[in-house]
Amino acid sequence: MKKKLISLLTVVALTVAALAGCGSSAKNTDESTTTGEETTKTSTVKAGFIFLHDENSTYDLNFMNAAKEACDKLGIEYVLKTNIPEGQECYEAACELADAGCNFIFADSFGHEDYMIEAAKEYPEVQFSHATGTKAHTENLDNFHNAFASIYDGRYLAGIAAGMKLNEMIDNGEITADQAKMGYVGAFTYAEVISGYTSFFLGARSVCPSATMEVTFTGSWYDETAEKEGANKLIQNGCVLISQHADSMGAPTACETAGVPNVSYNGSTVNACPNTFLVSSRINWAPYFEYAMGCVADGKAIDTDWCGTLENGAVELTELGTAVAEGTQEAIDAAKADLIAGKIHVFDISTFTVDGAALESYEADVDTDADYTPDHEVVIDGYFHESGEDFRSAPYFDVQIDGISLLDTAF
Repeated sequence: MKKKLISLLTVVALTVAALAGCGSSAKNTDESTTTGEETTKTSTVKAGFIFLHDENSTYDLNFMNAAKEACDKLGIEYVLKTNIPEGQECYEAACELADAGCNFIFADSFGHEDYMIEAAKEYPEVQFSHATGTKAHTENLDNFHNAFASIYDGRYLAGIAAGMKLNEMIDNGEITADQAKMGYVGAFTYAEVISGYTSFFLGARSVCPSATMEVTFTGSWYDETAEKEGANKLIQNGCVLISQHADSMGAPTACETAGVPNVSYNGSTVNACPNTFLVSSRINWAPYFEYAMGCVADGKAIDTDWCGTLENGAVELTELGTAVAEGTQEAIDAAKADLIAGKIHVFDISTFTVDGAALESYEADVDTDADYTPDHEVVIDGYFHESGEDFRSAPYFDVQIDGISLLDTAF
């Protein structure tokens, strides 16, 4: 968790020289607060974690904090490798971790997957897990797994906070209803990003029906300059509230400078943006790490595709910022209860249209067979069944709905 950032950075700094540019840390299990049988079991586990960037990336920091929290709780020794590109370097890092005795190895970025699979084939006795991947159920390896969470639920709830803010701005005469245009800074035109900005938009529109949204893309998961420029471009285009699916502080700080409300991702930005921060959604990876490492300790199989939820604590919202509208927490709490109970669904087809028509059927490529055939119907019982419900854990919602305009799609 982010409260443990200071201790994590200290560990990384003490050992960075030993790994020639790759951030690493090792925890002495004697320092564990766990006792008895649990410690005995988990002492057989040594975990390795591979991160695309370092603690300066909100995305990677979120994984780092969860890894440290889970390992501390279970009394597990661990090694962290930071700034590992989505290339052969990932395979090499995974092999180094396996050779160092790690029997659970996790990588956190989409482009790491093929290299993790390569390492899994070489080290069949080691369990490999990967976030946001799509190939575990087609590779059929007993030691390779994918994991994600229903973050679209969290983004929908964050969207409600945005919609409540838009309503407040309309009621205060700051904007008119037809000026309730939001902006969104996305990294790539991947399904994960499309699913994210669509669920955010639908959450906002559930309380502010006149809301529209404009999306720009940076072509990078982490580029502070591009993200700041993207946010400023959206603000210049008349967007009165900004959210993001990119990993730096570029967009939030641009919003703070311009005095524009901001919904961030992967953690609170309230310290840097005290006047504009509304809320942030994030995946809490600690439940997965505890589950997967517990399976290794107990000799149990890890799910091929694991998807965390609001109910099990894997999808979270931060505390609200002071800039939110009155009644926001109550609105979020009510919607969260209805999502958990199945009374509402984020991608309810009655709440949006595509080219002016209802989305009554959609065959998605959810990679459920070796040929990657896009022939799986995912509109069932009146809503689009997104990741974790019936098919793979990684998002596959890639529909462009009405009300959202794209500034560029080169990435």
